[in-house]
Amino acid sequence: MLPSRRRLFPGRSCIFQQHNARPHSAAITASWLRRRRIRVLKCPACKLYNHSCVAGDIKAGDLGLGAVPGRELEFRKGLDLTLKYAKALNCKRIHLMAGRIPVDAHRAAIAREMEDVFVQNLNYAAGILAKEGITGLIEPINTRITDPRYFLDSPHQAAAILEKVGKPNIQLQMDIFHWQIMDGNLTKNMHKYFSIIGHVQIAQVPGRNEPDSNGELCYRYLLNTLEKLGYQGYIGCEYKPLDSTEESLGWIQQYWAQYS
Repeated sequence: MLPSRRRLFPGRSCIFQQHNARPHSAAITASWLRRRRIRVLKCPACKLYNHSCVAGDIKAGDLGLGAVPGRELEFRKGLDLTLKYAKALNCKRIHLMAGRIPVDAHRAAIAREMEDVFVQNLNYAAGILAKEGITGLIEPINTRITDPRYFLDSPHQAAAILEKVGKPNIQLQMDIFHWQIMDGNLTKNMHKYFSIIGHVQIAQVPGRNEPDSNGELCYRYLLNTLEKLGYQGYIGCEYKPLDSTEESLGWIQQYWAQYS
């Protein structure tokens, strides 16, 4: 298995925005792999590492249904559909999105109910996914910049929910961009929650651009910290390029050069 510093993959929803293309498009595959200078076995097939669960009615304001009261049946139907996709693509991780605080509710007033719903839905998902050898992931999304109404917004909240669920195949998705905005203290939090981290995503703060762009974070240090902790999973490049996708990939060669 490659060390984590070599296990990078593109976040389709962010890094390839300007292509306006489907996930299997030639533009996506060619630009990413050409700049990484690797060969693709069994080309043009590319492995899908992580897939988000059906998020509900996006046009109506949904962003996941996992913690939304009264939408439990829709969550289960969405999970069934997502599982079909995951099995067809041999994808072994599914992001179970918590969803947003209802527009007519206050966070403090409904937080307990939403947590109970989320725990119930995650327990259900754990059983379904375990039969297929799939891991479910929950991801805190910052409520200061990205989505003020998102329910799950800190690693501490997520860890408390995972403790209540208590299933080994439901884990934490660490998006360093969101963690930095909500809590900072990244080194301590990475050590504290490493045992429940099932996936990692990266982007610079505050612009959510490529890791070597100007910003608050030193990714050479952060990725080395993950390496020392023993992280063996992939690292998702969940950033928005400042310029073209192709130009934004130059940091990878620079990062790898320190190990050559």
